[in-house]
Amino acid sequence: MTLMPAPYIRQATLEDEEPLGRLDRDTWSPLHAVQPRPEPPYRPFFRERSGPSDHLVAELDGAVVGYLRLAFPTPLECNSHVLQIQGLAVADAARGAGVGRALLRAAQEESRRRGARRLTLRVLGHNTPARGLYEAEGFVVEGILPGEFLIEGEYVDDILMGRSL
Repeated sequence: MTLMPAPYIRQATLEDEEPLGRLDRDTWSPLHAVQPRPEPPYRPFFRERSGPSDHLVAELDGAVVGYLRLAFPTPLECNSHVLQIQGLAVADAARGAGVGRALLRAAQEESRRRGARRLTLRVLGHNTPARGLYEAEGFVVEGILPGEFLIEGEYVDDILMGRSL
């Protein structure tokens, strides 16, 4: 039995712009996306409100196979003890290799390092695989916005999840 190497998690750099943009487009799915499928010309992956310092990158054998975006949920000082996962993607070829789990654990460590007391996220109700992973990593459902999104003709719940750090 061959063991898969553990994903290497690191902070993103400006050089990750192209591989992360490509990964984001390649992994687009109505299972987790509320925006339409990206079409050329593509927007930059890094933007004014989410640069390299807001992203953790997962590598396997030197190839970028995943990312997680961490951000403040609001600009309010009274909410600055909370960080929110605002994006998580894993390349199809790397699914099942522990990439998502490694990114979530690194996000918890990074959030603690930044002084956060809570980590939150939003996930679409029909995204059962992601919800199971989040629950396995200690996130609990803290709220449900029923039928919040209309995706491909179906109303989908927006699930709010969080955990203490």
